[in-house]
Amino acid sequence: MNEKIEDRSEESKKNHIVYYKLLNKTIENIQKEKLEETEPAIIKHLNSRIEAMILDKKRIRDMFPEINEDS
Repeated sequence: MNEKIEDRSEESKKNHIVYYKLLNKTIENIQKEKLEETEPAIIKHLNSRIEAMILDKKRIRDMFPEINEDS
């Protein structure tokens, strides 16, 4: 993925922090949903979604190293 200079601006950083927090909450919700699910195909799908979100969180941390897991 190509990164633009404006992707590292303060405005971008603020937006990415908001998104990062949203990803944390969404992952938490999906993990709760997985506990209630019994269908293997749905569990596999939920795991795939979590993996994609974890990769997105890593991308954000790579762009803004000062963001930590608690952000």
